[in-house]
Amino acid sequence: DENVLDTWFSSQLWTFATQGWPQKPELLEGHHPTTALVTARDIIALWVARMVMSSLYFLDEVPFKDVVIYPTILAKDGSRMSKSKGNGVDPMDLIGMYGADAMRFNLLTLCTNNQDVKFDANIDKKTKKLIDSPRTDQAKSFVTKIWNASRFLLMNMEGYTPGEPVVETPADAWMFSRLAKAVKMVTEGIENYTFGDMARGVQQFFWNEVCDWYVEVTKARLKGEGRLQAQRNLIFVLDTSIRLMHPLMPFVTEEIWDNMPASVLDLDAEGNVDRAEALMIAKWPEPADYAKYVDEDAERAFELCRTVVSAARATRSRYRLSPKAELDVVVRAGAEDVEKLESLRSTIEPLANTASLVMGTDVEKPAASIAVVDSGVEVFVVLEGKVDLSAEKARLEKEIAAVQKELAGCEKTLANEGFVAKAAPAVVQKKRDRAAELKEILAALTAQVADFS
Repeated sequence: DENVLDTWFSSQLWTFATQGWPQKPELLEGHHPTTALVTARDIIALWVARMVMSSLYFLDEVPFKDVVIYPTILAKDGSRMSKSKGNGVDPMDLIGMYGADAMRFNLLTLCTNNQDVKFDANIDKKTKKLIDSPRTDQAKSFVTKIWNASRFLLMNMEGYTPGEPVVETPADAWMFSRLAKAVKMVTEGIENYTFGDMARGVQQFFWNEVCDWYVEVTKARLKGEGRLQAQRNLIFVLDTSIRLMHPLMPFVTEEIWDNMPASVLDLDAEGNVDRAEALMIAKWPEPADYAKYVDEDAERAFELCRTVVSAARATRSRYRLSPKAELDVVVRAGAEDVEKLESLRSTIEPLANTASLVMGTDVEKPAASIAVVDSGVEVFVVLEGKVDLSAEKARLEKEIAAVQKELAGCEKTLANEGFVAKAAPAVVQKKRDRAAELKEILAALTAQVADFS
């Protein structure tokens, strides 16, 4: 048919033939060239290169500034998804099971430059239906965390009025500095198309820093005299975070933002509220506006605080102690770090639930204590009177013996060339994974026994 263009030929004209060329070339204004073409690598020669050559020939300009090559999503076993194989995943099934935001966010976290990735969905071999996707389920947990944390803050906004964020505590200084770096990280991630690094960084920031630490530390201030400023600081952090996460998970962030009170980001030069109609068109947090909050000393101080608190909490968990059990904690660090820790004593003591907290440059390791070394400081948690050390050591040594026996069996099997050659690849890989897991367990148990030396 003379009126039908060959697929490869039509594709090379796509960037300008669809914009009015050649009859109405004025329609190209503002639409050509565009910013980026997003594609898979298998059509670079067939389409992308031809688009560039044709555009240069007919319009004397390249059709796009950047070509973003995304990874191919493969089936769990590494093969290409195919309808005939029945190993493909229907996005609607994932959305129905986990939600659109979770599916979108999981796919983003999988991205590692242009390296192909295996999707972990389990498919029923008979019905070809989706059973589950553990990674997407994890992404759903993050979406739920965002929702619950935001809901908690919004439930504590009685009496709130918008205003400037102010650093009143070491936690504020740390959080604002971390927030400024998150703004820079996400902005650069979008500009440089490093979506995987950006998504993983956002999750670490919001879950591990905003939710697990800043919100928890600031809870007490919501009940005291500094309530209003604490509210303003929390809403400032939440609003900025929600805006940063919006491109990654648009639905939950839009819903939260629609129910949020105005923050300082919504105030005009006169201090009046000028809030956008929707989050999608709200002002983006610019790194330059947040640079003033970067405070390396504040970050170092609070990281030390987190180290001490985490050591106490991890010790309770490891030795099955009640969260209410008060512990004696001794910290040995350099003079500057001790000074920073002393400035945070009022924060550390309730979070770590200490009976006593001794900090110094030359303090000795107490008897019957375990040591945690992190961030350049040594934290000693005293277990005397809390744990039967001899019984605990005997229990751990018994566990070590059992793990060593199972590990020896795995290694003997894997050393058998006949087994490796004849067994199904999945069976061999499962045995290797178990051996690796046992080595990690053995290392952890050995470290615990060393605590009692």
